[in-house]
Amino acid sequence: MKLVRRTLQSIFADRPEPTEQSPQGLCLDKGYDYEEVREIVKEFGFTAHIRARGEEAQAIKHEAGFKARRWVVERTHSWMNRFRRILVRWEKLAETYLAMLHLVLGIITWRATGLLK
Repeated sequence: MKLVRRTLQSIFADRPEPTEQSPQGLCLDKGYDYEEVREIVKEFGFTAHIRARGEEAQAIKHEAGFKARRWVVERTHSWMNRFRRILVRWEKLAETYLAMLHLVLGIITWRATGLLK
């Protein structure tokens, strides 16, 4: 909650300007359910979608085909942990570590396409 402003400031990718016809959402969990966070998110032009604790579990039970989006991120982190060179940082230079991170993510993407048998 305390790092929301700095996290949103650190977004370096160009994003389209949000409009009323195409607003940009920001999905957050219960840990960000504060009015201060809502104001910061609005200041950056996002629409806050903050799930209450247990709300997602109820949606899974009641909505057919509902899948939590957060699982994608957790799954990717789990796949990254299979690469020891990323799990335990041996590189001293940030550039080398970033290069290894890109290589690992490339391998994960390649495996996800199903082309690697």
